Amino acid sequence: MIVMKFGGSSLESAEALERVAAIVSSEIDRKPIVVVSAMGNTTDQLIAVSKEAGRCHGYEVWKAIKELQEFHLNEAHRVVQDDAMAWLELSLRRQFRDLHVKLLSAADEGCPLTPALRDEVLSYGERWSSEVVAAVLQSSGVPAVHLDSRRVILTDAQYSDAKPLLWETYAKIRRVIPTLGKGRVVVMGGFIGAAEDGTTTTMGRGGSDLTATLVGAGVSADEVQVWKDVDGLLTCDPKLLPGGYRVKSVSYGEAAAMAKAGAKLLHPETVSPVIRQRIPIVIRNSRRPNVEGTAIEAVAQPCKNPVKSISCKQTLTVLEVRSNTEGEADTMAEALEKLCARNNVRVEFSGSTGKTLFLGVNSCEQLQSLAYSNQAGLSGLHAHAHSHSALITLVGEGIHSTPGLMARAVAALRDFPVVCVPDDGSGLKLSLIVPQPALKQSVALLHREFFEEVDPAVFTASEGRAGSIERATCAAPPSSGRVPGTRPFPQPSPA
Repeated sequence: MIVMKFGGSSLESAEALERVAAIVSSEIDRKPIVVVSAMGNTTDQLIAVSKEAGRCHGYEVWKAIKELQEFHLNEAHRVVQDDAMAWLELSLRRQFRDLHVKLLSAADEGCPLTPALRDEVLSYGERWSSEVVAAVLQSSGVPAVHLDSRRVILTDAQYSDAKPLLWETYAKIRRVIPTLGKGRVVVMGGFIGAAEDGTTTTMGRGGSDLTATLVGAGVSADEVQVWKDVDGLLTCDPKLLPGGYRVKSVSYGEAAAMAKAGAKLLHPETVSPVIRQRIPIVIRNSRRPNVEGTAIEAVAQPCKNPVKSISCKQTLTVLEVRSNTEGEADTMAEALEKLCARNNVRVEFSGSTGKTLFLGVNSCEQLQSLAYSNQAGLSGLHAHAHSHSALITLVGEGIHSTPGLMARAVAALRDFPVVCVPDDGSGLKLSLIVPQPALKQSVALLHREFFEEVDPAVFTASEGRAGSIERATCAAPPSSGRVPGTRPFPQPSPA
């Protein structure tokens, strides 16, 4: 038995839906369970329509829902046959009507959506897509049945970032899916679940990946396949540096470190459910199913390169806090993270060394909402906020066993103000803070430093690689040692 998860870009059109049906059909002997994201950019549109409802813009709400309905029905009509289409259209029209009523009621009240209602609204994308995909499979000759994920994915009530209740979820999955899926492909939406009181929850952007591995762990699958619109994990974000290498194999620890450091290809918690049973995850390209992709396994293949990938988090504000006492940074970090949690401020990263703590959030406004010094009991500290920063993280099992690697990274970026952030103890990463305007060139320079030669057993050229990295690095760094519009990021004082 396998789990096959398809992302939104793999479901964006009738042609894409036909490709998905062909891929699932080719794996029918392995008894697939299919998990899907919302079609195309549906989730972004639902976020936008939620905001319009909060502004009391009833006409804009109606227009946006009408466009979403037409998109789903039009694409489905192109690939779903008559009998299945009649049932699907009836179900979809009822759901769109229900959504319209909920949002108009919110608009009439003239106040923002509650967190619970917002999750309810965002859940519709996966609910629609899973019904569409089940109908497409049925029409293509693959026996399929739809399962509402809220029946089996149980979470806490932390709306928009709900955490699955693992053992309760596994029990429901084992009880429902094998029976429902006898002789049929079970199709369910990712990203969504239900709290213990039955209200709908969502597990954060990218949560469909987590749904797939939860299902995989629940049924003890042989493999979890994650189908995207790229060939697999790459050595760098192609939006920052096109043409990196595809990584053939990474360990669970490396994949988790990449995701938590900003790699958008996986939800940060995707790997956790499969570790205990050592279930492999394979990232594949639905547009190029012949490409082997990237395997995420308990033990990765030995690699001559110490760095496997470069991950990034962009447009951050970094809080630098210094104390007068050696070793107090860990205490500061704990206190500040608790304070952020109480104020719903998401911490993107933190690191401490000696007397200095670095903590990154998404905006200056978030930091301004925290009266951190008195509330956290951290009086007498020196704090500075550095806006317009980015975090670059080198990930690989060989990083901390390779002498001089930090010096190589700093030397490669010698023309930019750089701060090294201490590792969190994983031994798998090295993080660097750079000015946001220097991010693209910094990534290009680091890629040239650590991937000038690659181990062919682990890396292979990605589509469109030729010449792109050379072009990205051909411009020399500014001779002034400073990126226009930035100021030097001060290094921590020696302990």
